[in-house]
Amino acid sequence: MTDAPMRITHKQSMRELKIHGVYRHFKGKYYYVEGVATHSETREQLVVYRALYGERGLYVRPLEMFLSPVDREKYPLAEQEYRFEEVEHE
Repeated sequence: MTDAPMRITHKQSMRELKIHGVYRHFKGKYYYVEGVATHSETREQLVVYRALYGERGLYVRPLEMFLSPVDREKYPLAEQEYRFEEVEHE
């Protein structure tokens, strides 16, 4: 197994998820994508990601939701287009 970045393309949105990438949530905090898990019963793909702040909590979120646009009705002043956007890091 390698730690090299890997990309998964979400078929409906055509957006890519970079495994081992850093993403900024539209509310401003940063997260590291650990990988993608599959729900054992529904087969839904879930993004496994870790907060890069505080206690560095581990979270899961459906892939479709992770890659979705920001809800403009609920958050009209959001500065980014998508809920999570990849950021460049060294």
